[in-house]
Amino acid sequence: MEAIYAALLGYLLGSIPFGLLLTKAAGMGDVRQIGSGNIGATNVLRTGKKGLAAATLLLDLVKGFAAVWIAGQLWGGPAIAFGAGAAVIGHCFPVWLGFKGGKGVATNAGVCFGLALPIGLSYALLWLSILSIFRISSLAGMSAVVATAAAAPLFGYPEYFPVLAAIAGLIIYLHRANIARLMKGEEPRIGGKKT
Repeated sequence: MEAIYAALLGYLLGSIPFGLLLTKAAGMGDVRQIGSGNIGATNVLRTGKKGLAAATLLLDLVKGFAAVWIAGQLWGGPAIAFGAGAAVIGHCFPVWLGFKGGKGVATNAGVCFGLALPIGLSYALLWLSILSIFRISSLAGMSAVVATAAAAPLFGYPEYFPVLAAIAGLIIYLHRANIARLMKGEEPRIGGKKT
């Protein structure tokens, strides 16, 4: 039952659509009507409001962290992994928005910090490093999620590998259109000219 409670809590936290709430509160309209149509920070950035995008990134990260931290405080053990996975699922498939949300990269960053500091730091460093070099958000996110899942056992946390691997699979799947554009050299860069 503890795992079920943790999953429900994680899903509810993860499903809070901060990108949509912030852009609407700022009078920017429905962020789902622009760009990729999702509610994540990268799409919020397409409104031209860097502050809103940064706030979305931070809050999406915090909800992932909170899901893991609360599960750890209340139940511990396997419940932590259930809370972690459910938080990302909630962000990607929020019931309030017809199960169409973001792609989970920022929420998973928070999850990683909640699981263990070395996992979170490796995720953040890899994500930011690739983003700064290539300026391609999707490439940075996918690289970080796959590498961090693979590295978790090396950091001494093999118990988190299954959930991180499952999250990585989900995030890669949600980025399938981005992968197709990357293979064609058509994936947009942050700060690049619109085509």
